[in-house]
Amino acid sequence: MGIAENLQEVRKIIPAHVRLVAVSKTHPPEAIMEAYDTGHRHFGENKAQEMIAKQPELPADISWHFIGHLQTNKVKYLAPFVSMIESVDSLKLLKEIDKQARRNGRTIDCLLQFHIASEETKFGLDLGEARLLLRSEAYRSMENIRICGVMGMATFTDDIPTLRKEFGQLRQYFRILKEGFFSHDTAFREISMGMSGDYGIAIEEGSTMVRVGTAIFGERKL
Repeated sequence: MGIAENLQEVRKIIPAHVRLVAVSKTHPPEAIMEAYDTGHRHFGENKAQEMIAKQPELPADISWHFIGHLQTNKVKYLAPFVSMIESVDSLKLLKEIDKQARRNGRTIDCLLQFHIASEETKFGLDLGEARLLLRSEAYRSMENIRICGVMGMATFTDDIPTLRKEFGQLRQYFRILKEGFFSHDTAFREISMGMSGDYGIAIEEGSTMVRVGTAIFGERKL
C-alpha cells in the first residue's frame, strides 16, 4: 500500500480524541506531501537539520513537532516555525526555547520528556528533576513557552507487560504534575506515547498523542 492508504489504515485504529503525528524523519518532502494531500497536518522530525531543510519546501500550515533530542544551539533555527517541542529534558533547554520564542514573538508549546524505558540511551527527566524544574524561579519567569503535557519513549520490545508498565508510569507522572502544578491549566492535557509498534497499547494506557512513522511511510530511508 502507498502512504495515503497506510495513513487511512492507521486512522481507523486511532480514536478521534488521540492526535496522530506522522513521523516523517528520513523521508523526502514528496512523501510528506502524499500524507498532506489526505488532509493530514501534524508531522514529526527528530533531527533539527532535517526539519529546518524540509520546512521551507512544504506548505506553511503544517504543524511541526520536534520529537528528538534537541541541542540548545539548534533552537534558534526551529523557533520561527515549530509548533511543538515534545522533547524538553532540561531547564537549560526550556530557557533557550523561551528566549528564542520571545525573539520571534511567539509562544511555543512544549512537552516534558520523561525517561521511562529500560535503555539508558534514551533521554528524559525523572520525576524529581521535573518537580525542580517546575518549582524554579527561571521557569516561573518564562512567558513564551507553554507546557502542554508529557512525552516518553518506551523500551523497544514486544513484551506487552513491559510496555504497559512503562506507559502506565508516564500516565502516572502526568497525573502527579497535573495535580501538583497544572490543576487549573487546561493546556496541560497531552500524554505523548506510542509509536508504530506499540501505539495501540499506548492508547489503551491513556495516550492522547501517538508518533507513527514506519506504519505510514514504510521503512526509513537511510
